[in-house]
Amino acid sequence: MKSVLTNEYLSDFSSNELKNAPNKLYYSGDLDLLKSQRKVSVVGSRKISHKGLKRAEIITKYLTNHNFTVVSGLAQGVDTIAHTTAINNGGKTIAVIGTSLEQFYPKNNQNLQLEIMNHHLCISQFSEGHPTQPKNFILRNRTMALISDATIIIEASEQSGTRHQGWEALRLGRKLFLLENLFTENNLSWPNEMLEYGAQKLTRGNYQELLEEVPYLISNKEAVLE
Repeated sequence: MKSVLTNEYLSDFSSNELKNAPNKLYYSGDLDLLKSQRKVSVVGSRKISHKGLKRAEIITKYLTNHNFTVVSGLAQGVDTIAHTTAINNGGKTIAVIGTSLEQFYPKNNQNLQLEIMNHHLCISQFSEGHPTQPKNFILRNRTMALISDATIIIEASEQSGTRHQGWEALRLGRKLFLLENLFTENNLSWPNEMLEYGAQKLTRGNYQELLEEVPYLISNKEAVLE
């Protein structure tokens, strides 16, 4: 079933949070996932390395085993791994997509999207028939940051759209975690810039402690359905 969450879902957000918030969210699935449990976005590159794949699996499995809802964007690479790992380990996941709900992008994630729509939660800010454009995915990333208590970036290039979610999470005052490999591989500049603005480095030695401390910021938002 596809329904619309009107802008009254924004009633408990601050003016800072409302700046880039969509007026409506179209959704299919269990809306209670927006209000139950802490929610952490696990995001990153579509062209993920083998090491990145393993890192995404480890982080997502930890989150699932500790009753976090895993949020991601249903793209190839990190997103697909985050969703499937959460599902395969008995957890819950929210997909925030950059197309309208009746579209499947990428096509090979159609079955995964249907699984999430039927048994978890899939969200879009784009109405039926809305054209798929590159800017949709930047807007999608901002919405992911908004509905999540924290964001974890697993792996991303210098020009990756994932950076938009990182900056938005920092703007909103959300926790932003960057895996330590982002500081040592591929000579990236943006991870150090984000560190200066409050991001935290997630390492093998500290990830359990830091993730346990993620605050439950977003709860009991009143939802009004059209």
